[in-house]
Formats: sequence, structure tokens, C-alpha cells
Amino acid sequence: MHIKKDDMVMVISGKDKGKKGKVIQSYPKEAKVLVENVNMVTKHQKPTQQMQQGGITKQEGKLEASNVLMYCAKCDKGVRTGHKFLSDGKKVRYCKKCNETFSN
Repeated sequence: MHIKKDDMVMVISGKDKGKKGKVIQSYPKEAKVLVENVNMVTKHQKPTQQMQQGGITKQEGKLEASNVLMYCAKCDKGVRTGHKFLSDGKKVRYCKKCNETFSN
């Protein structure tokens, strides 16, 4: 999967198209990601021992990984990425438009 935890991504389709956010968690087997403050869904919760107050809460919902692109600050948009090896043998991801590397 091309997206990892703590990456900055931009949503390219759906109701939140154009929004940017940080990946909270990725689910490689499902090919889905959780992005903060994107795809907010309402959840009805009953009162429990830990949470005395029940009610309706808002939380992030999973997005298909194919609906997000890595966000390049230099290009200021969502970009496709590639992989390359640095001179010290380290494998990194880079922006295919401006050749900027993303820290892993």
C-alpha cells in the first residue's frame, strides 16, 4: 500500500474531496486508511462504566486508500509517488512531479 501512518494525504474523491489530513491509522489488508477530520461519521453509544454519558459522537470513518494521494508541500497538491534507493542504500518514497523525497 502506498500510504502509511503519519503521512499527509489529500482526498481526491468523495464527499471530502480536496481536504488534507494526517493518516491516523492504515489497514493494509483492507486497503483502507483513517484520516483525521475527514469522513466524519456519527456513532450512537450506550452508557458504559468507562463512559457514563452515552449519546451520539462523531468520529473518523475509514477511506479507501485509492481515494487519497500523498500531499506534497512543495507542489501544494496530491501527487503520485515512486520508490528509489538513496546512495546509502535506504529506500524512500518521492514525488514524481518535483522529485521531493518523503520521510518514512
